[in-house]
Amino acid sequence: MKKLQHLLKKENYKKIKFKVSKTQHLTIKASINGVKGVFILDTGASNSCVGFESIDFFKLEATKSKTKAAGAGATGMLTQVAADNHLKIGTWKCTDFKLVIFDLSHVNEALRQHKTKAVHGIIGADVLLDGDAIIDYAGNYLYLKKM
Repeated sequence: MKKLQHLLKKENYKKIKFKVSKTQHLTIKASINGVKGVFILDTGASNSCVGFESIDFFKLEATKSKTKAAGAGATGMLTQVAADNHLKIGTWKCTDFKLVIFDLSHVNEALRQHKTKAVHGIIGADVLLDGDAIIDYAGNYLYLKKM
């Protein structure tokens, strides 16, 4: 793995540690608009998102959206969007970050039932694709290419 880390560093990748929760979710710390939070790293989520309760917490300017969200056993959920945000994961940054906002209570309720801490949101494929992500499951590292 040291060879992988060395190669990725040469290619301008940033190394970010993640944790594996009791529920086998990958959790990662990130900040949005300078406010720190905990997120599930979800390769199956098309977009990064936070819950409605996090609008003020992350200083988001939310606007209505016609798009309905689906996932984790729920469908047809109302959404809002927030554009022009700053995302920082480790030392990797994105200065034009768009978020989907919807009801995450069902996700956090499921985590609580398994005695796992609630999360602020989900980091999805939008970020992973933009960062040319590489996930090192054995070492518990996410690598994102510097933009």
